[in-house]
Amino acid sequence: MSDYDRRAHLKQVHESRKAKTIQRVDESIRRLVKAKEGINFNSVATDAGVSKSTLYNNPEIRARIESLRQKQAQVSTPKQVKREMDENNKDAIIASLKRKMKKPEEENKQLREKLKFSYAEVYQRI
Repeated sequence: MSDYDRRAHLKQVHESRKAKTIQRVDESIRRLVKAKEGINFNSVATDAGVSKSTLYNNPEIRARIESLRQKQAQVSTPKQVKREMDENNKDAIIASLKRKMKKPEEENKQLREKLKFSYAEVYQRI
């Protein structure tokens, strides 16, 4: 029992916990990237089950999350692409609807003209 070194043991436990934490964070980041979800300190901390301060205090993890977050900010998300498509298609949809409205308007105009002639004929008969 005299050979027991408490400091060495604590250091070993600390290193083991640190390695497990880094492994969990790496797995979490891979899962989030695979699922195409947002990479940020909150999402990684929640998914990995670690505190945000752990992520901020580890320079390697912090740099990795910041770089991934920056890359994701540059790439358009599916929602942004859809919104842009909607904006681009809006004008085409409006033009199409206007064309569709012209046909019933023309028919309505022709029917009104026929109705005028019909009224004139009925009036002449009286």
